[in-house]
Amino acid sequence: MDPIKYNKKDQAKKILVDIGHPAHVHFFRNPIKNWLKSGCEVFVTSRRKEIATDLLDSLEIPHKVLTSIGGGIIGLGKELISRNLKLLKVINQEKPDVMVGIGGIFIAQTGFLRRVPSIVFYDTENAHLSNLITYPFASLVVTPRCYQSWLPPWQLKYPGYHELSYLHPNHFQPDLDIAIQCGLMPDRKNFLIRTVSWQASHDVIEKGWNLDLLKGIVNLLADHGNVMISAEGALPDELQKYSYQGAPEKIHHLMGHLTMFIGESATMASECAVLGVPAIYAAYTGRGYTDEQEEVYQLVKNVRELDWPTISSAITEILATPPETWISRRETLLTDTINVADFVTDLTIKYPESVKHYRKSFSNDKV
Repeated sequence: MDPIKYNKKDQAKKILVDIGHPAHVHFFRNPIKNWLKSGCEVFVTSRRKEIATDLLDSLEIPHKVLTSIGGGIIGLGKELISRNLKLLKVINQEKPDVMVGIGGIFIAQTGFLRRVPSIVFYDTENAHLSNLITYPFASLVVTPRCYQSWLPPWQLKYPGYHELSYLHPNHFQPDLDIAIQCGLMPDRKNFLIRTVSWQASHDVIEKGWNLDLLKGIVNLLADHGNVMISAEGALPDELQKYSYQGAPEKIHHLMGHLTMFIGESATMASECAVLGVPAIYAAYTGRGYTDEQEEVYQLVKNVRELDWPTISSAITEILATPPETWISRRETLLTDTINVADFVTDLTIKYPESVKHYRKSFSNDKV
């Protein structure tokens, strides 16, 4: 893909990045480096959700905390009002040329009011309510090509996944020594389980695994190797010994050396897929990107029925597959996709001229 060449005067001078979730930190960390190297000013607003602010601090990215995550629909509604008011003040003070975010409720609504362009990156189809109050106000909605839900006319699809903004081989290589520090046992098979809290705006009516299912998965995998659990909530006492003890910002080094991932997090399943690690995404609702990673690349198994026979069968099938199979499938995936960090960097700096360029560039993309 040829980069676009424009004069400096045509490029964004100040970029506001709104962070609402730990995954957003990972997505934007390389574009932020690129923007700063290009001479742009970057201002980051953050939100206390899980370890998002801790990740920003560990990466030494200056940021301004605006709100903490609200609980339930009422709490999220109150946060929406509070955060929008605070973000409006930031826009008035910083006067950004363009704003970017994942999900983008806050930048879309405040950008619309202040006539500041907002570029919303998203990949979650079942976030019906948040998309309904975001997309009409955004200047541009950017999604992976596999996105399966409604989009406004002002949209752009690209060949790739959010996770390729930080786990593309041009930006990341899993380090074995760091993985061992995080709990990897090199002489055994290693498994990571992820359970989530279901507090995001797109899953306020969702529910996750029950304890019996989690215990069954742990017992089955423990018969084959080393098991670690990354949990948003507290684990019961009998499972505490499996709790992931590594640094949160280093978990991708561990993931790159796993035998298998299984969990309720679509993001982590996709992260493993782009790293060439087989993943089981077990949740009632799906994602277009994990569907593509199963149907086209066979790196993810999407399990919608959270019952023991279905999940145990998926685990057994992956364990029986030769390891070199996953390496080959990952190579195919990387051939079909782009370096998303470079795309995000270029699209944002040269917006809006960049949109036409990329629509033409991606028009013949097919999988």
